[in-house]
Amino acid sequence: MKNRIKIASYISSLFILLGCQNKEPKQSVDMCIANTNVIDLETGQIKLQDVYINNGRISTLINTDDNTDYIAKSTIDATGKYLLPGFWDNHIHLRGGDSLISNNKNFLNLFIANGITTVRDAGGDLTPSVLEWKHQIAEEKLVGPTIFTSGSKIDGPNATWAGSLEVEKEADINTALDSLEKLRVDFVKLYDSRISGEHYLKTIEQAETRGLITSGHMPFTVTLNETIDAGLDAVEHLYYIMKGCASNEVEITEKLKSKEIGFWQAMPALMDNYADSTAQKTFQKLKDQQVFVVPTLHIGKTLSYLDEIDHSDDTYLKFMGDGLIQTYQGRINRALNASEKVRRDRKKLDAFFGQLAKALNDAGVGLLAGSDSGAYNSYTYPGISLHEELKEMVENGISPLDALRTSAPNGAKFLKKSTDYGSISKGKIAELVILDANPLENIENTQKIYAVLKGGTLFTEKQLNDLLNASEIQ
Repeated sequence: MKNRIKIASYISSLFILLGCQNKEPKQSVDMCIANTNVIDLETGQIKLQDVYINNGRISTLINTDDNTDYIAKSTIDATGKYLLPGFWDNHIHLRGGDSLISNNKNFLNLFIANGITTVRDAGGDLTPSVLEWKHQIAEEKLVGPTIFTSGSKIDGPNATWAGSLEVEKEADINTALDSLEKLRVDFVKLYDSRISGEHYLKTIEQAETRGLITSGHMPFTVTLNETIDAGLDAVEHLYYIMKGCASNEVEITEKLKSKEIGFWQAMPALMDNYADSTAQKTFQKLKDQQVFVVPTLHIGKTLSYLDEIDHSDDTYLKFMGDGLIQTYQGRINRALNASEKVRRDRKKLDAFFGQLAKALNDAGVGLLAGSDSGAYNSYTYPGISLHEELKEMVENGISPLDALRTSAPNGAKFLKKSTDYGSISKGKIAELVILDANPLENIENTQKIYAVLKGGTLFTEKQLNDLLNASEIQ
């Protein structure tokens, strides 16, 4: 009997041993974000999951009560937290000349401290520095967001912004595009201060022929339909959308061509002739052609109320530096010296743009959240202004879910980077933000940041605060 027990015990031990030998060892990964509420921005669903990350990419997502073949070298307990893609600011400016290079570099910390892991730099005069920062960040030698940049803007002769590539004759278009392709910019940005309508449309057409992504302002000497037909991929700001929604667009365009009126004189006439039937056709065309629109509501409100709101105690002024703050003065002076009528018209236009942004979203037009922060854009601060933009969208009737989609998901779609960015999915780059509260319930919860993951680097709440403190300019 005793021998039988020994034999049975031996056989049982043998089976256990063989079972252990046949079982494959667990796969080691760098990190696990455990027990977190993963927000799917496509569906709006929230799942309690563990997210495994290795070599800066998402290895897998597993429901927290499921078995896993992964073992993490480090674990972040995200119980009660909410995980979503790192925020994208889809319209910023790194600019202001050599004297402001250090100020602009300082912005990089402000973006990360606010959970912004990617920015779209929409043209400036610091291209060599921006490209250097872009590469250093990609190599994890510099703290900052992933940078997608247009390099210099394209405009006409005697362009408003320093560093612009000036198109005076048709041959200049190829020269400008050649130089941007040589720099390997991520998209082409067009501006409207001096370029002719003809050269503007031809620039878009030639850029599209080369396979380049385009975005920009629009000269009022062309119609929005002409611009869409030329192939523009994104419209920056709502002035140009409003023009395409007005029943008198063609008439106003002719008056601009003959210089009977100027840009700002056209605003009231276009706004007063907004026609829903025209607007719906315009929205459908934008949607059909997959043209994105960047509303920039926060800067619009900020600039519209410069005559009323005192910004001298703004928290973020201490991160700007005197040289950059001086660039704010031009817009401030224009606001303070404007007539009462101009001030009223500006505020009326600001309110109208909020309604227009909601109408675009309701029609299914892709929106991009962009702050337009940077030098010269008074009191529109890098980092925090993206959260203010999302807040403005929601205050104008856009749902928190739709507002969040305008940041990382739509930003990735516009730049054709959805393979790597825009959602929390297996294989995508791990640019993530962990929030203390659900942003779908309250959009202001985007500011309650617990941690930020940028590829292989984790920034805890303390480290994010340290980044802010280190960014203060004495």
